[in-house]
Amino acid sequence: MDPETRRRSFFLPFEAIRPLAPGRGLSFATDRITVDGHPVGYMYRQKPDHPNDSGWRFMAGDEPSEYLNDPDNWALYDVNIIANYDRDTIPFLDVPIGTAYERHPEGGRFRSVSFPEETDDSP
Repeated sequence: MDPETRRRSFFLPFEAIRPLAPGRGLSFATDRITVDGHPVGYMYRQKPDHPNDSGWRFMAGDEPSEYLNDPDNWALYDVNIIANYDRDTIPFLDVPIGTAYERHPEGGRFRSVSFPEETDDSP
């Protein structure tokens, strides 16, 4: 779908965005986070695709493969914007490429997990 014809209704208003994690580049995130307002449940940092890319990919963690494989469900965001949606991500934003985390269902804290061998579900 043409990005100009697809209008997202974001969960957080633009005025709510604060400089919590500036200067870290761009990332991809699913609409489950930015439109539906779910917290980040799974995130990984891959080798960047372009010079401004941080390599971060953020998901709620409950998206089925069909959802993740549809590029219309992803968008490019400044990492700072995602930090505003989920401040729990901030302590992890400077970790090395090849790192992945998931939110533990009990307690809600992030824990390190194996980096995905294939990242076909990324945009």
